[in-house]
Amino acid sequence: MSAGEDEITAWFARRSNLSARDFPIGIGDDMAQIRWDADSVLVTTDMLLDGVHFDLRQAGIEQAGYKAMAASLSDCAAMASQPVAAVVSTALPKGFGEQELKQLHAGITRAGDKFGCALVGGDITVWNSDNPFAISVAMLSRPAANQPVTRAGAKAGDCICVTGTLGGALEGKHLKFEPRVKEAMQIAGMVTLNSMMDISDGLSSDLQRICRRSGVGAIIEAELVPISDQARKKDDPLGSALNDGEDFELLFTLSPKDCENLLEGWHETVGVTRIGMITDTGKMQITMPGGRVTDLQAAGFEHLTG
Repeated sequence: MSAGEDEITAWFARRSNLSARDFPIGIGDDMAQIRWDADSVLVTTDMLLDGVHFDLRQAGIEQAGYKAMAASLSDCAAMASQPVAAVVSTALPKGFGEQELKQLHAGITRAGDKFGCALVGGDITVWNSDNPFAISVAMLSRPAANQPVTRAGAKAGDCICVTGTLGGALEGKHLKFEPRVKEAMQIAGMVTLNSMMDISDGLSSDLQRICRRSGVGAIIEAELVPISDQARKKDDPLGSALNDGEDFELLFTLSPKDCENLLEGWHETVGVTRIGMITDTGKMQITMPGGRVTDLQAAGFEHLTG
């Protein structure tokens, strides 16, 4: 049986020899943190592939460029950090030329300009055979007034919250989502966040990642999960909201008092919903309508098995 993505990531982390002083956050979170003297910078990278993360024939290269940049911006949001600059590398199919590159640039800058994130360089290569379009974004950000929020700080008794609605993203949201950079900075400015990440592989899988990194368990209430209109059209709306992935909403934990203050003071268009609580059981559970408690399986997207 082959190892999954999380196991491979943990293997990499165990073999890294990074200085905790120079690299306070290393392999295993949404971004790494590098400290130079009194300052620090965070860095992340994402590679997106035609046929996996989008269908270029339907999405178009401008939209593919937007999604690639937006996915890295979402990593910045996940740690409540301010995007600064990005470099983008592409592997182009045969036949791509100036027009396609200009369209790609338009999508990349459309996403970055919203959050003051400059495209500062990159690399362009062309396949020699019939291979698909690939794009990789490396992005730098800086901590805001708060420290970067990691996946590892969830505490028993914390409330679990999400932004927006979940599920059904492959009906179109996965190509045109708005990274929650602004919302993350606002939330971090209002309350103390103990842990946070963005929901890219599905709520069930990403909540498990917070639990594992923090050494805790979780229980969510099915009736509280905010289900998108697209997910409600499916045969299993709750399953869609738990497992579909590509929502790029924020998933975070905070104390009950901070949660109360946040919900009372939050008046933005993008909603914030409390969906459950962090526990000390080490288990992932869900309370179904009627009160039945059952195990919550991490059934979101797994990169190494599809």
